[in-house]
Amino acid sequence: MKDYEYQAGFGNEFQSEALPGALPEVQNTPQHPPYGLYSEQLNGSSFTAPRSHNLRTWLYKIHPATMQGPSVSYKGNPDLISNFLDPVNIHVSASQPKWTPFEVPANGKIDFIDGIKTICGAGEPTLASGLAIHVYTSTSNMNNRAFVNSDGDFLIVPQLGILDIQTEFGKLLVQPNEFCVIPRGIHFKVNFVETLEHQYRGYILEVFGRHFELPDLGPIGANGLANRRDFLYPVACYEHIENVEYKIIQKFQGVLFETTKKHSPFDVVSWHGNYLPFKYDFSRFCPITSARFDHLDPSIFTVLTCKSETPGTAIADFVIFPPRYSTQENTFRLPYFHRNCMSEFPIAVLSTSDPSKSSFSPGSGTLFQTLIPHGPESKSIEAEMARKTEQALRFPDGNFEAMFESMFQLRTTKWAMNASNMINRNIHGGWNDIKIRFDPTNINSNS
Repeated sequence: MKDYEYQAGFGNEFQSEALPGALPEVQNTPQHPPYGLYSEQLNGSSFTAPRSHNLRTWLYKIHPATMQGPSVSYKGNPDLISNFLDPVNIHVSASQPKWTPFEVPANGKIDFIDGIKTICGAGEPTLASGLAIHVYTSTSNMNNRAFVNSDGDFLIVPQLGILDIQTEFGKLLVQPNEFCVIPRGIHFKVNFVETLEHQYRGYILEVFGRHFELPDLGPIGANGLANRRDFLYPVACYEHIENVEYKIIQKFQGVLFETTKKHSPFDVVSWHGNYLPFKYDFSRFCPITSARFDHLDPSIFTVLTCKSETPGTAIADFVIFPPRYSTQENTFRLPYFHRNCMSEFPIAVLSTSDPSKSSFSPGSGTLFQTLIPHGPESKSIEAEMARKTEQALRFPDGNFEAMFESMFQLRTTKWAMNASNMINRNIHGGWNDIKIRFDPTNINSNS
């Protein structure tokens, strides 16, 4: 499949032009920009943010962004939620809800915007504090519609179907073994590489107020995990379409609004800066694990983090579990039983196993709430206890799980807990029949 052209390097200062000489030299706001374009700045941080965290891009456009109609309320998607302090849409639960793959609508044309449904989250965007976890289930392209999110950055993980994303800065092709980030304030639209089934599904992690960055590597050193060179950014690609009705759906303070432009919003001919959308391929992740004994913490699989004010504590971490070797000796190799002060939301992305025989098939998601116990199920425990070899185990290619983790207690929506009809309410069945091996007369009773 043909992909687009990209520039590489996380957080770099890039520049791109779709026409020769379209990018002004030396200055940002010349009196007469090339080709009769208009200068416009998009800021992702305050003007006075430290230079190492200052995010902005200069765009050179056919039309200023102000050329649009008034905003009116948009009623096309009542299940996209951002305010988790309002009890109207919230269902508080201390259980560990597990969702089977969310169904893609069988009838009608549902595009990316109208297909987004909120599962859980915390906080709300007006105070730039919190996050939301959504699922999208869609059947059609956005065509002459675009979306702009004033509340937070979208980290999008496609699970079913390939995303063909057009942004103001260029195009991204994002497959189910990849993810992308669309920072807030950037116009984009999602079309799909069509399949016979016309079914598309994935998950979205939205963070309010802050942005994703690479985690610190500490004693790991200068290399490993997700390397800067493997993050890909678009190149300039513009549309010059006039006398057309282009609908812009905007999420602002958790509310959806609609406005109309008489031209394509993707009319940026050149740009330079560091506030941009990007994508990443899971297969390029360089995993770190224990080479001798014990099960290390899942933080070693962190791809991106959104830091809080507390050192080492994240508003959100994005973690993946890629193909790798498990080589530990005399070690229970399954994830340990856990009560975590952080909330965890694992999702199944890809699998080579038969979905009918898996309790966590691709498209599934689970919420492990703060300090609520979780761990391996009885069948997995028995298989691990019966293992007779210390031979290295290879997790196969084609299997990917990911996880969103947060310091916040996440509040589930009424849609996710009731209307979605996808809750697996028998999650405790795999734990309640765990074999009790304790024998106070035999120190080797687990052998």
